[in-house]
Amino acid sequence: MEEINPSMFIAATFINIFLVALAVMIHYEFLSRLSHFPDNKPIKPRLRVLKGVVGALIAHSVEVWVFAAGYYFQLKNPAFGTMTGEFDGSFWDCVYFSYTTFSTLGFGDIEPHGLVRFLTGIESLTGLVLITWSASFLFIKMQKYWHD
Repeated sequence: MEEINPSMFIAATFINIFLVALAVMIHYEFLSRLSHFPDNKPIKPRLRVLKGVVGALIAHSVEVWVFAAGYYFQLKNPAFGTMTGEFDGSFWDCVYFSYTTFSTLGFGDIEPHGLVRFLTGIESLTGLVLITWSASFLFIKMQKYWHD
């Protein structure tokens, strides 16, 4: 087991806190704007729910890209760690890895090593919480607009 540099651990912790806070703020803003859509506009209830679903998917995608940027940034400095497996270091691989981590799917074709593992863990926990938040939001929206 490799030794962790305390200053790099602190840097990784601050980066991870920033990324989680940014993802939560993005999610809050998306759901807030979706919930404050004017009710006096003549839109069918099913379209209101569909708007909520599409909005939540867009929010999650933006959040995944935020985490992907975090991976890409951290992996540019070897002190944060590396990724092995089907990973070439490109931003697109970071986006792919972030989607599978955020959704907690985790195919296992890419494996993090070093401090970047902490970002992987916190992203999956954040993704789980934000996906659940979206599900609750959409459930309430469906209860409100699907009367029959």
